[in-house]
Amino acid sequence: MEPPFSTRLSVRAAADRTVALVNALTASEDGDPPEPDAVADVLLAHGEPGPVRLSADDVAELRSAALHLREVFAAPGVDAAAAVLNRLLGRTLGTVRLTSHEGRTPWHPHLDSDDEAPWGEWLLASSCLALTVLVWDRQRPPGGLCASSSCRNVFLTQGAGPARRYCSRRCATRERVAAHRRAARTV
Repeated sequence: MEPPFSTRLSVRAAADRTVALVNALTASEDGDPPEPDAVADVLLAHGEPGPVRLSADDVAELRSAALHLREVFAAPGVDAAAAVLNRLLGRTLGTVRLTSHEGRTPWHPHLDSDDEAPWGEWLLASSCLALTVLVWDRQRPPGGLCASSSCRNVFLTQGAGPARRYCSRRCATRERVAAHRRAARTV
């Protein structure tokens, strides 16, 4: 029986949170940042204890970090993903340390400067740590960019199998239907 908190689950949870935040903060085609409450909702949905109160400046910091993290997902291969992660890890302000947030959580590693680090610093550091472990564990990029021309989302790769191209079945189906319609028009 697996303990209620495992390293593998926590790394995956942090990586899932990274994907959700990168998508929430960077997927807008107009480039406008999302509302603070929308970002707080993503944080809460991924286990951040509430209440989460974000300012426009907090969202701007988070968005800046998310744009840098997006580069990891855009990397064309494991070497490029590792190079981006190494560059981003060099920008973190802290050293690896363990925290339990004063006993409120199980012990886990942090790379940010302290438990009260600014949101952008926390996102960059915690996400780089999770994505680094995924590259180390799988020896491939941790994810990618959706291949759909109408989508800007990033996604995590899952287990073995063929390379994933789309963030969701919805995007894959939409692209297949569009290709089928284009082919039918040329017949």
